Formats: sequence, structure tokens, C-alpha cells
Amino acid sequence: MAYNLPSQTSTDSSEEVKSFFDKYFRQQITFPSNQIDIVLGFFLKRGWDIAAARSTAIVLLTQAKIDNVSVMELIDTIKTLNDAQLSNVVTQVLNAYREKTSTLGFKILTIEETTESRNIKV
Repeated sequence: MAYNLPSQTSTDSSEEVKSFFDKYFRQQITFPSNQIDIVLGFFLKRGWDIAAARSTAIVLLTQAKIDNVSVMELIDTIKTLNDAQLSNVVTQVLNAYREKTSTLGFKILTIEETTESRNIKV
């Protein structure tokens, strides 16, 4: 139905922001179910919580697709890592997807040999 009234322009300054966030989640990325099951199973087998395994799996699948790397090759590579190394790699990948205002961190223990730390026999 057509009206003879002039179109109204919005004077709301947040209109541009609303428009941006209305379109934010519209891009869909799909993965084969077997790839999702493999990556999810890898983290569940390592003792991860289901929510953490899901979110990490989707980030790794997305990154593999962006880098044009096979997910099977990625899993074979990270399968050889111990828990500390895997945590380090996952932290770095998750930091790439986080806002730059905050990052995940991990502590690297450094062992310094000082004269005070040696055993002294009396």
C-alpha cells in the first residue's frame, strides 16, 4: 500500500550501530558433521568440559577453514602435544578471536639457578 507521505529519516544516532549488529551474525559457516565430531571428541577425550570443547572446536574448525588446512591434519599435529603445550596453542588461537581489550594468558615457569637454591651440607 502506497502513501503520499514523505519518507521519514531517522534522527537517532544509534541507527547505524543497530543496523551493524542486526547483520552481525548473518554470515554462516558450515562444517561436515564428521569433522565436528572428530575435533569435539579429541577435546572430550582429553578431559575437557563439553562447553569448552565445543567452543574451542568451532574456533579451530573456523581457523582451519580460513587457513585452508585440513582438520584431520590439524588434529594429527596437535595430538602429539602434551596438555601444557596444547593449552598454550589453544590459548594463542583463542586470543586471535578475542577482542584486543583482554587476552587469555598462561604462566611459564622459569627455573633460575641461584647460589641460594643449592643444597648446603653442614
